[in-house]
Amino acid sequence: MAMTSLVVLPAATPAHAERRRDPATLTELRKEAEKSAKELEDATKALDKRRSDIAASEKALTGKLNALQEAEKKLAVIRQPVSQMVELLYEQPVGGDGIAPFLSGDANADTLRAMTNTSHIVANRQQVVEQTSTLYKETERLAGEAQELRASNLLAEAQMAVEIDTLRQRSDKIVKSLTAALVKMGIKVDKVGRAALGCNPLRAATANSYPNGLIPKAMLCPLQQKGQSLRADATIAFVSLNEAYRKRFGKQMCVTDAYRSLAEQQSVYYRRPGFAAVPGRSNHGLGLAVDLCGGVERFRSVEFVWMENNSKKYGWFHPSWAYSSPFEPWHWEYDPKKDSVL
Repeated sequence: MAMTSLVVLPAATPAHAERRRDPATLTELRKEAEKSAKELEDATKALDKRRSDIAASEKALTGKLNALQEAEKKLAVIRQPVSQMVELLYEQPVGGDGIAPFLSGDANADTLRAMTNTSHIVANRQQVVEQTSTLYKETERLAGEAQELRASNLLAEAQMAVEIDTLRQRSDKIVKSLTAALVKMGIKVDKVGRAALGCNPLRAATANSYPNGLIPKAMLCPLQQKGQSLRADATIAFVSLNEAYRKRFGKQMCVTDAYRSLAEQQSVYYRRPGFAAVPGRSNHGLGLAVDLCGGVERFRSVEFVWMENNSKKYGWFHPSWAYSSPFEPWHWEYDPKKDSVL
């Protein structure tokens, strides 16, 4: 009787098992946070897959054991009449004179029929004994395999759970370090740390699931420039860009606008017709765009040229449409795919 069993493979050596140098810069912190999140996600998926395999394997095993239980019931039904017939023959030997007529050659039809029945009963009984023996052996084998399977599965799941816990701890540590670095660079965080939640780069994808202009404040990360905020990954990249700008020009970048709610988009659209996207379609509403001042807004100024030459290192760029239609040298956007540093 074949059994479908789960082959439990040894877990691969997790990436976090390798000795890592703690990230030192803001860009390294964000990269490490995203890497840890990916590892945690992969490990969690692997654990879910393992649990699914375990459940399927044990379901198949349960089916086999149920089938064996039914077979035992059927064998019990077979054994009962055979046992009764044997007891009857024992009480009433073959023919009235036992087997003497058969041995003397005087056996009649009744005697021969009785002997045939006896032979048939003996054969059936022997078959039942053999089937029962085979059944018991199969049951023992399945029980042993079930025990080994469950023990292996429990061990594998425990190992995977430890790995996930280790990854989660590292991810939390990196995010806390990242938040501390942002605070050190001027990002204002309230006393209970609510503003820091939006600075978690792992929340960037979640923020992306909200409609344009309707991202909750808690999902946004504040900039160093008071009153301005962006999506977490855009903020982290912008802070890095801002630090490079400050080292070059001795001052932080001037920001007139960053994330715009839907209501703010409507206000700008009606106040500046032709110079603002249709409400609900602006990258400002996604937390992925800024409008700059302090010299950058002047086309071909020293600040503008510096931004052209350096912003793409941090994922920021001046979109092609903003060079002409409409002409907006102050408008810059963020694209994680263009981020060659992070």
